[in-house]
Amino acid sequence: MNIVLHEPEIPANTGNIGRTCVATGTSLHLIEPLGFRLDEKSLKRAGLDYWQHLDVHVYSSYQEFLEKNPGAKVYMATTKAHQLYTEVNYEPDCFIMFGKESAGIPEEILIENEDTCVRIPMNESIRSLNLSNSVAIVLYEALRQNDFSHMQLSGELHRLHWKE
Repeated sequence: MNIVLHEPEIPANTGNIGRTCVATGTSLHLIEPLGFRLDEKSLKRAGLDYWQHLDVHVYSSYQEFLEKNPGAKVYMATTKAHQLYTEVNYEPDCFIMFGKESAGIPEEILIENEDTCVRIPMNESIRSLNLSNSVAIVLYEALRQNDFSHMQLSGELHRLHWKE
């Protein structure tokens, strides 16, 4: 799986998303301009000590992203989509793109990708969810559809043991 952030603005969101990507074995793709530097303390703090394990790719533009990922299936998460994020079938190697916190994915990109635009339902009184929460919601649905491939599905206690 691949998460794409188009011009993210808030380092803490990107740090949280990076940590989620490490936890799920997902690659993170960042399209510039970024609203922060990749060496900012707030970014690293949100990603904790996991940031060094993140498979991260940075692109100077959306066009460069497309050129370096030819034929990629890209789902666009937007509040403007017709279909829900649960109504599509995510491929194991797909890309799920999210826009910047203040404006989302540019409409010029959305209009060219109407069939792959998805949205998270929410009350009409709210404009959008937090970016890192939105990524987690859609990513975990995509992972669920792919049987959480390559992920640990059971856990162990630290000091005690579960009853058998």
